[in-house]
Amino acid sequence: MEFIQDIKIPRDRIAVLIGKKGFVKRHLQSKLNVKIVVDSNIGLVTISGEDNINVYDAKNIIQAIARGFNPEIAMSLLNEENCFESINLTDYAKKSKSKLLRIKSRVIGTKGRARRYIEQLTRCNISVYGKTVSIIGAVEDANIARRGIEHLLRGSKHSNVYLWIEKQIRKDL
Repeated sequence: MEFIQDIKIPRDRIAVLIGKKGFVKRHLQSKLNVKIVVDSNIGLVTISGEDNINVYDAKNIIQAIARGFNPEIAMSLLNEENCFESINLTDYAKKSKSKLLRIKSRVIGTKGRARRYIEQLTRCNISVYGKTVSIIGAVEDANIARRGIEHLLRGSKHSNVYLWIEKQIRKDL
């Protein structure tokens, strides 16, 4: 039995998925024993394979690449302890472009400091791309990072969010 998944990705991320001379795509196909077909005109990626779990893993990795992650970081999803989370910013900004830009800026921070600091605290990777903020990391850490980012999106002060994250991490230790 063959399992098939389709995923639509932004056209500007297709080159990253394919990689230099097709390396990323080939590596993903051989590692997970799946077939990946990319329609670069519309950004449709079709994943097929005999093992449903491998097809699901490939879909997660491709989704992470589509949401702005480097393929090496996306491949860390092969470790079953890691997960991929995505927060849709339109849930917080509705249809206002200015509000979307403002909340995106809150997550990134001045010269990327806020994003980097949350990454350091939670040991996660965070990507702000398009209308999403995505997180890759260990399940517990990614959950803390997600909740911290959601606090920022709702308007909490950066310092309060950092203190909250530090408290959550100490509690987990």
